[in-house]
Amino acid sequence: MPLNYDQYHGFIFDMDGTLLDTMPVHLIAWEQTAKKYRFPYSKDWIYSMGGMPSLKILAEINKRYQLNIPIQQASQFKMSTFTDISNHVKRIKPVTDVLEKHVGLKKIAVGTGSQCISAKRLLKLAGLYENIEVLISANDVEHHKPNPDTFLLAAEQLDLQPSQCLVFEDTVIGRQAAHAAQMDCVLWQDEQLVLYPWRGEK
Repeated sequence: MPLNYDQYHGFIFDMDGTLLDTMPVHLIAWEQTAKKYRFPYSKDWIYSMGGMPSLKILAEINKRYQLNIPIQQASQFKMSTFTDISNHVKRIKPVTDVLEKHVGLKKIAVGTGSQCISAKRLLKLAGLYENIEVLISANDVEHHKPNPDTFLLAAEQLDLQPSQCLVFEDTVIGRQAAHAAQMDCVLWQDEQLVLYPWRGEK
């Protein structure tokens, strides 16, 4: 049964792993960063951090493994590596179809943990940038996902209340951020879109 989008005035899309199939490329970049800076690489754990900026993930890596990786330097290496190998990223069609079907009918934003310059480049390469009214990136908030700030700022710039917005995500951290913002969340998981209303979240 299709999701009922009629009650929402605005859609806020995560980018990596939701609109664009960038997560495999991010994981390759993280694996190369792990080799260079000699920290353990856990594919599943890194994926679970999806939505956090590289700087925050590296801080978590230092804490998790009691290391002293130079965070700024390693983050620059990771982002540079990602840029070098991410010129042919594919859309996640069931999600981008929802976006394109509602252009002009809903207010549309992207709320991503990626840096602004990277997000703009990828969205332009995918042919989606012109359909987006608001872009909130890692550069625009201090407290990133799972905090609600990314989505609350997106709603504010769309001139909507949180209850009028529907978030599209692909990670538990992203869903937590949406619910912290008191927004319903659709999760792209197991090749399907699944609705998680924020009310009733334990």
